[in-house]
Amino acid sequence: MAGRVSDWYFSNGKDFDGVTEQIEEVGAAARAHGRRVRFGLNGFLIARDTEAEARETLREIVAKADVEAVHGFRDAVRQAGRSTQDGRGMWADSSFEDLVQYNDGFRTRLIGTPEQIAHRAIEYKKRGVDLLLLGFLHYHEEVEYFGRHVLPIIRELEGELDAKGAFPVEPARA
Repeated sequence: MAGRVSDWYFSNGKDFDGVTEQIEEVGAAARAHGRRVRFGLNGFLIARDTEAEARETLREIVAKADVEAVHGFRDAVRQAGRSTQDGRGMWADSSFEDLVQYNDGFRTRLIGTPEQIAHRAIEYKKRGVDLLLLGFLHYHEEVEYFGRHVLPIIRELEGELDAKGAFPVEPARA
């Protein structure tokens, strides 16, 4: 249905293969109806000066999770998944770690140094992601860090790829 009627498709966090599969499937349905759907991807970003610091922050988040609440959420979404067309639903393959952050935000693996995150964000863009809907642990401080340290690298990489014609833009249809 998304390909037939939607302008945007927002996805839970996915790795490269998962998002590519979803974009191809929804994109094909949209093209069959003479449309283009733009894609948003949920992600949780942990940017630190070193990868070790970022991984330690992730470890701390998972360690402090309310285990009972995460298991309750897992059970509820798996039950709901049984009513989907595939009988599994979108959280069927989610690990405990994935479910600690709502909508599988850790699956995007936007965790590491500014350079690592920027390159990963660009790879998602190359695969057709138009928007990253990001979550942060300490919103104000981390959005500022993202703006100062990660976003300039993303913009630089986008500029390089735009100059090479790597991001062909299809017009959205009304």
